[in-house]
Amino acid sequence: MPEIAEVARVVHFLRLHLVGKTIKNVVAADDTIIFGKVGTTGAAVAAALTGKKVISAGSQGKYFWLELDQAPHPVMHLGMTGWVHIKGQRTSYTSYYKKQKAEEEGQWPPRFWKFHLETEAPAVEVAFTDPRRLGRVRLVDCPGKDIRKYSPLVENGPDPVVDTDIFTEEFLRQKMKSRHVPIKALLLDQTTLSGIGNWVGDEVLYQAKLHPEQYCDEFNDAQTKKLYESIRYVCQVSVDKLGDSEEFPKDWMFHYRWANRPSAPTSHLPNGEKLAFLKVGGRTSCYAPGVQKKSGHVAPGVKEEPIVSDSEGEEKKRKTKKNTKSKARHEVKEEKSEDDGEEQQPRKKKRKAGNPVTNKAQATEAKTSKTPDTLQQPNGGGGGRRSGRLSGKAA
Repeated sequence: MPEIAEVARVVHFLRLHLVGKTIKNVVAADDTIIFGKVGTTGAAVAAALTGKKVISAGSQGKYFWLELDQAPHPVMHLGMTGWVHIKGQRTSYTSYYKKQKAEEEGQWPPRFWKFHLETEAPAVEVAFTDPRRLGRVRLVDCPGKDIRKYSPLVENGPDPVVDTDIFTEEFLRQKMKSRHVPIKALLLDQTTLSGIGNWVGDEVLYQAKLHPEQYCDEFNDAQTKKLYESIRYVCQVSVDKLGDSEEFPKDWMFHYRWANRPSAPTSHLPNGEKLAFLKVGGRTSCYAPGVQKKSGHVAPGVKEEPIVSDSEGEEKKRKTKKNTKSKARHEVKEEKSEDDGEEQQPRKKKRKAGNPVTNKAQATEAKTSKTPDTLQQPNGGGGGRRSGRLSGKAA
């Protein structure tokens, strides 16, 4: 998912190629999710942009916008797979570019476009795409300078790079003391702090040497200070590099986390530290157990993935699979052998020959003679489990 650094990259290119231009033509898809989920339509967005001059472009965390010379202004979110393309420009960062090369170089507008526009001469063409349709494009009707005072930006926390006057060490300390959630969850909460997603959060905690699932209100002042410095460092560097991961410091965990998913053998960093995973509430965090020690309580139900060496990983997976099958067969065998003998015996005996009608009548009579009195009362009390079943049946 695009996070603070990737959004900063998009804004960089919009400022470089679109700001100061007048939009001549806009084509928007009739997408009831991308536009409709936030109360607008593709046609409304096209009408709002056509003929307008782009004054500036800005971002707050994962949101970005274009300020036009007249309201309303488009405020956008890339979701998990959204992106902004500029014809003839390589807007994507190195690894993402390999996936987008065909769209950016061989086809225009790119596949999965939601809207695309063209400016007056000298013409610039821009397209917003989103294969999974989790992105959002909305219109905010307000003075351009006040965009951040309106929804959805006003509900979100400060941007750790843009809002350095708000995001201070004391701000972070107060937020941590006022909540009782795992620190990773606090970092991902966009109402607390804008722009931090899964990989940035993991990198921040690794650099700060803090356990991702420790409760946020149980860190001391020194740890809080280290966390603040780590947030500023990771976010600033990744934004300065415009999200190009090949330019990130070589000692960052980022470079090694993707190959080390829970389904694959765990690996290690160049300094020898092993990587592992935590899963709480369905969310996965990559961390280095040897560095990120627990110094307080962690959320209940934390599932720690086993830490194994690279050479042991595949063998462990094979043994686990084999043992699981063997255990399943053994349990089935035990279940059969441990059945009550008195219940097994009737199944082994052959049924006596006789009149099936007579045998059925005899069985019914025997069953009736053993039935408690309460079962013979339609609304009788104290009937126990069997009475309850019959009463329910009658109802």
